[in-house]
Amino acid sequence: MKKILKISAITIAVIVVLLLIAPFLFEGKIIKIVKQTVNENINAKFEFEDADISLLRNFPNVSVGINELSIINNAPFEGDTLVYAKSANLSVPFMQIFNSPGEPYSITSFAIDGAVVNVLTDKDGNVNYDIAKASEGDGSASQPDEEASTPAGDDAISLSVKRYDITNSTIKYFDEPGKMYFELDEFNHSGNGDLSTSVSELDTETSTLVSFEMDSVNYLNNNPVKLDAVIGVDLDQNKYTFLDNKAVINQLELVFDGFVQVNEDNQHVDINFKTPSTDFKNFLAVIPEEYSKDISNVETTGDFAISGELKGVIDQTHIPTFAIAIVSDNASFKYPDLPQAVKNININTKIANETGIVENTYVDIKALDFQIAQDVFNAQAQIKNIMDNPLVNAKLKGRINLANLSQAYPFDLDAPLKGILDANLNTNFDMKSLENGQYQNTTNSGTLALKGFEYSSEEFKNPIFIDDASIALTGGNVDLKSFVAKTGQTDLSAKGTIENLLGYMFNKETLKGNFELNSNTFAVNDFMMASQEEEASTESQKESETTQKKEQPTAQTGEEEIKIPSFLDATIKAKANKVIYDNLSLNQVSGTMIIKDETVTLKDITSSIFGGSLALNGAVSTKGEVPDFNLDLGMNNFSIAESFQGLEMLQAVVPIADALTGTLNSTFDIKGNLNSDFTPNLLSISGNALAEALISGVDPEKGKLLSVLSQKVDFLNASKEKPKDVKAALSFDNGKVNVKPFSFQVEDIDVEVAGSHGFDKSMAYNLTFEVPAKYLGKDVSNVLAQLDDPEAESMTVPVTATIGGSYTNPSISTDLGSTASALTQKLIERQKQKLIGKGTDKLKDALGDILGGSKAKDSTTTANDTVQASKNEQLKNTAGKVLQGLFGNKKKDTVN
Repeated sequence: MKKILKISAITIAVIVVLLLIAPFLFEGKIIKIVKQTVNENINAKFEFEDADISLLRNFPNVSVGINELSIINNAPFEGDTLVYAKSANLSVPFMQIFNSPGEPYSITSFAIDGAVVNVLTDKDGNVNYDIAKASEGDGSASQPDEEASTPAGDDAISLSVKRYDITNSTIKYFDEPGKMYFELDEFNHSGNGDLSTSVSELDTETSTLVSFEMDSVNYLNNNPVKLDAVIGVDLDQNKYTFLDNKAVINQLELVFDGFVQVNEDNQHVDINFKTPSTDFKNFLAVIPEEYSKDISNVETTGDFAISGELKGVIDQTHIPTFAIAIVSDNASFKYPDLPQAVKNININTKIANETGIVENTYVDIKALDFQIAQDVFNAQAQIKNIMDNPLVNAKLKGRINLANLSQAYPFDLDAPLKGILDANLNTNFDMKSLENGQYQNTTNSGTLALKGFEYSSEEFKNPIFIDDASIALTGGNVDLKSFVAKTGQTDLSAKGTIENLLGYMFNKETLKGNFELNSNTFAVNDFMMASQEEEASTESQKESETTQKKEQPTAQTGEEEIKIPSFLDATIKAKANKVIYDNLSLNQVSGTMIIKDETVTLKDITSSIFGGSLALNGAVSTKGEVPDFNLDLGMNNFSIAESFQGLEMLQAVVPIADALTGTLNSTFDIKGNLNSDFTPNLLSISGNALAEALISGVDPEKGKLLSVLSQKVDFLNASKEKPKDVKAALSFDNGKVNVKPFSFQVEDIDVEVAGSHGFDKSMAYNLTFEVPAKYLGKDVSNVLAQLDDPEAESMTVPVTATIGGSYTNPSISTDLGSTASALTQKLIERQKQKLIGKGTDKLKDALGDILGGSKAKDSTTTANDTVQASKNEQLKNTAGKVLQGLFGNKKKDTVN
């Protein structure tokens, strides 16, 4: 007994050791067989990242695991990936690893995970999946050499599969000539059976999400499909019979039977399917669950059934004949939590092909009727020649109370709909005519009307109310008979025409239109939504942002940008009694907007605003990467105070305007870029302006610049100034306002202004004052008295002030020294000219008197002479003090 146990232990130990070391002994051989066999049998490149061999994973079979495998196409799909898989595993019987050359290897099971299969038919009809090399005797391709016909050194691989699994995979098919796309996502498929015998049964389970699109029309979008099928396999006849089968599409169950037989030149199909019951819940089950919700407790009456059959061959020119019937008679349904029912449902639809020629497939909707409360809706349609050139003939007629829709069906809406929709439409067209732009072959007629419509959504700032809207269809055009609506403060009424609607819908052509728009009040803010960031900001943050914006105007960016539609070519003639934009109110607005090529052209726009009138022409475009504008503005009789308070651009153009009252006439010819919120980017503006202002009053305390200037130049009393007419020419470039020299008077002082300032609030100006001598104070008056010249008071002295810094922190400097010298020279020259004819001594005495008195004529100095000399010295000192008095006797020349 001990000996038996010892032998058994040794045997077990040997087996364990063999299981552990065998993968290392045979791994190279098996991996080489796999790679060579595949590559020598396909016109493509088969690769994998790494592989491993295990005798324990699927014992007693040998398991070959491959990671990151791929099959890469050769020409004409050079470099394209046909198949990729995260991992693959296949099993072969253990003893076959000892096979001699020429003995076959059989695969008993395989599993693939994370695969992506890309199947493609290109525009020339080439297919990327036809990669198998031709076998011997196949005249369709060149004959492979003898070594290639016996792959892997005369080794062969056969399928004796009893189990297979495909998990977490995706299969994609794109037919470029047919404009057809098909996808199976989250594809999981498994099968159990014995394919080593010629006749067997294969038990399969499949689940996937199906998407299908043809000619840009989406028919299925990730619709769930499950299939449990027991398939009878006859490998001798290549026949596969459906024995016990059930499919679930969305929530709809179908049972089917029949067979598919693969022949040498075609496939023969004979399949029947139907719904296992006729309960009307089958209709709701067709609808994806996310829309139909839970249908288990829905009350239904009547029936709904789908049945069909496919019979015939599939080859290069034929498809099986088929007939699919969808029928419901006098049915109804009611969701338990909703007050209304949908009743009198009648459906009679047939999808069929009676010839086996694909072009002869047709759809006939003889009836599609339903009723909600008192509203009845009917539809009929016929679609022929579906696969080649669909011919459509459809009729829609009825009324729908939109409020009842959400009362009868579980729609996901932000707010319930309200309104009455009346439709009476007829259409007859073929797709090729639409695609070729032959819209004259299309017949459309009828009317569509909407009354009492109400709708609220987070996408709209205010609820939308449409009192009345009606359109009439004629051919490819739409006649907007009426449109009366309101939202927030805004009311609208419009009428007009829409042209080329079919071209826009089917070929993405330009949509054309002409409209007349009228409004009593149009508030632009009703159509602007604040971003979440703006809504979350506090009032203090808003004030800070406003201050920063005024100090440093820069381009703003946002997650969303306003774009003018490129597909729209429309002319809108508009009139509005009042237009409200932000804090502006424009009255009696009228003009024309032309929308074309991502540009809005403004033509003859007029409005009353700021006590005057505004005229506007120009364009706004979003065609480039940065939106831009080019505008001509005419301002007539604007109130300076109101306009400069309301318009940021004018605040930047004339920074002292907040201290002025009066009226403004101006023309602006400007262009530049727009920020994301469609406000001008001031730093980008260029152009010219002519401005004429009738200034009726000045309040220096309202402006920092005027306040500082008044302190420095105390002979200016702007607050008492009479109305003045000031004209100036300006130009804009590189973020600066350049002011050409212009003159005006303050009382009888002539002032000339020239220089520039930036939209960043910086300033660089020169002001020249021609100051009459009479304003220079008592000391100057004493000097003038010595001249004994009544006209001397009208003499003027040029005083220059240089202004720098910024609006909020100006700096002012003067040319006081040169002004003092100029005044002295003027006084001397004037007295000199008057005394030239009276002799040299007389002239010297007079000038000496002015400049400090004459020297003694002899050595005797009387008391009177001493007193006079003292007065003359005082006069010389006074001359300097007088000039200093021009600027308020300040100790410094610059004020910051």
